[in-house]
This record gives sequence, C-alpha cells and structure tokens, in this order.
Amino acid sequence: MKIVVWNENRHEQKNPVVSDIYPKGIHGAIANFLKQDSNHVKTATLDELEHGLTQEVLNDTNVLVWWGHVAHDEVQDEIVERVKKRVLEGMGLIVLHSAHFSKIFKTLMGTTCDLKWREADEKERLWVVDPSHPITEGIGEYIELEKEEMYGEHFDIPAPDELVFVSWFEGGEIFRSGATFKRGKGKIFYFRPGHETYPTYYNKDVQQVIRNAVKWAANSNTPTPIYGNAKPLEKIANHNE
Repeated sequence: MKIVVWNENRHEQKNPVVSDIYPKGIHGAIANFLKQDSNHVKTATLDELEHGLTQEVLNDTNVLVWWGHVAHDEVQDEIVERVKKRVLEGMGLIVLHSAHFSKIFKTLMGTTCDLKWREADEKERLWVVDPSHPITEGIGEYIELEKEEMYGEHFDIPAPDELVFVSWFEGGEIFRSGATFKRGKGKIFYFRPGHETYPTYYNKDVQQVIRNAVKWAANSNTPTPIYGNAKPLEKIANHNE
C-alpha cells in the first residue's frame, strides 16, 4: 500500500504554536503513524514543484491523505483535475478537518461544503453511528477530545454513502464528522477532527481511525469499466428473417 500525505504546510511556518505541536509538520505527524502499516509512506506539500503531486507520484499512490486550511486557493486547478482523475480511477482519498473546503473535495462533492465553526477550546465527542464499519475497528463507542474547534450543521455535502461518526460539541452543536463517498472507482472518507493548534493527531483513537480509513480506501484491484460503443459478446440473431 503506497500512501502520500499532503499538507499545505503554512501554519507550521508562521505560527509557533503549531510548529511546537507539530515540529515535523502535520503531514510528518500523520505519516509517522501511518508507517505502522506501510513501508511506502511519502509526504508532499503545497510549495513543492507541482505541489509534490506530479503525475508520476499520483500514478504510484494507492491512497492520498489531504490536509489544508488557509491556502486552498493556491492549489492549481490543473493539479486538482489530476487528483480527481486518479480518484475516479481508483485512488483512495482521505480528507481531514478543514480540507472540507479544499478544491478537490468541493469538486468531488459538487456542493459548497460549507458549515458553521467556532474556536472556543470545546470538548468534542465523536460517536460511532456505524459500529459495523471497518473504519471503526479498534475503538470504543466514542472518541473524546478535550479541546477542538467546533464544526456545526448544516454541513453542505451530498448525503454520504455511509455515515460513520457524528460529533457533539460542548456548545451544543452536532456534526456529521465521519462520512464516506464513492466516486468512480475511488473511495473517499471525510474525517472532521484535526485543528492545527491542538495535538489531535497524537490521539491514539484518531490515529486508529485514519489508519483504518487508509486501509478501507485502498483499491483492491477491482474491475475497470470500459465505456463507449461495445461489440456484442454473443452472436445477435437477425430478427428480420
């Protein structure tokens, strides 16, 4: 399983709070725990050539993990289309936290992906609402985070194929915080927690969910449909005779 963790890597360069929490970047922290399951984990960031997502890199990627926040507009449309094409071909995509507003997620969803938000050091409790789903393997009934940014409904996304987690926040809001989608041959998982000023990606349950999601999203050599004009597989009788 070949994994690429993409991060715009801007907060880490400008905010000492973030750089103290994630000295190797959010992408580095996520890549570190994903290495428990794969020897092929790479990172890519916004300021690299082609954002680190060359056609060669994407062709060799089973699952792409995406974190972004303040620089969504800086992602080149050409790269977004390149990623979209690979998702439709079967590359898995894990969309984290504020990447709900990323170009790639909005393009694949076809909606604004807008929501309510608030930064107030609130407790978040992510309830498992689909305990049969493989993404929930190894965790309990819920995940509790002492401090997180609030995201609240309405979350402007299409109805998910599967709803895995629903969050409750100390201020009273709820949020569809773990949702799956299928686009073409590709599988997509959106997972809400992960605000940059909190050590959320060191939480073992959060790590377990992301590890599970990467395994779930990896394409297992499923059939590739062939489109367009098709020759018959059997001889067609001449009904005019």
